[in-house]
Amino acid sequence: MTNPLSGTEAAGEPARSIVLVHGAFVDGSGWQQVHSELVDRGFEVLVAQQPTTSLEDDVATTERLIASARHPVLLVGHSYGGAVITEAGANPKVKSLAYIAAFVPDVGESVAALNEAPEEPGEAKAPLLPPQDGYLVVDPARFSEAFAADVDPATTRFMAAAQLPWDLAAVIAPLTHAAWKTKPSFYLVASADRMVPPSAQRRMAQRAAAAVTEIDSSHAVMMSHPQDVAAFIAAAVVSTIPRAGQ
Repeated sequence: MTNPLSGTEAAGEPARSIVLVHGAFVDGSGWQQVHSELVDRGFEVLVAQQPTTSLEDDVATTERLIASARHPVLLVGHSYGGAVITEAGANPKVKSLAYIAAFVPDVGESVAALNEAPEEPGEAKAPLLPPQDGYLVVDPARFSEAFAADVDPATTRFMAAAQLPWDLAAVIAPLTHAAWKTKPSFYLVASADRMVPPSAQRRMAQRAAAAVTEIDSSHAVMMSHPQDVAAFIAAAVVSTIPRAGQ
């Protein structure tokens, strides 16, 4: 693949680093194919491995990657990762935000509050089991159909068994910053999502004045459509890089 920034960097224009932030119940390995696609395009790509134990800790993990990035940053968040990048995106090194089937809270809102909005007919919300010791998981028997219906069943069986429990402290934490209010934002709606209702995704994207792209995908869009996701992220990067004379 060609580097979409090769010509602009030669002209002295800024490059971008990309920080990928995963959501609840999974870890950063879900980004593997997207990471490879973006690296092949010439980007510096950093992948968060946040514990999902508290919003504060998850933001701190992301902040460390932002600090280590060689260039100004595009922050990318999937699912709950959208809340993390909304908070961490206040960092002045962050130039833009990309949300992928993600929650986009405002100041004072939590993911729990956003999840209370009613879904439309035919949509579904995440089939979560009752909290145990303060943690949430997706019902393993329903994980594949809810989270990743278009991913290989052998992979989703393992994902269901290897879930990263989501601490309620992270679910209910209200945000203190909403970076989308001051920075360009992009949203990839997964129109077959059965974890975060597509109607909710569209509402959140509209409120954030994000540039919207839609794809017929499950919640695990970065695994089922990695090339499309990489193209979406690359386009978000290129669209926010100043051109010569600007």
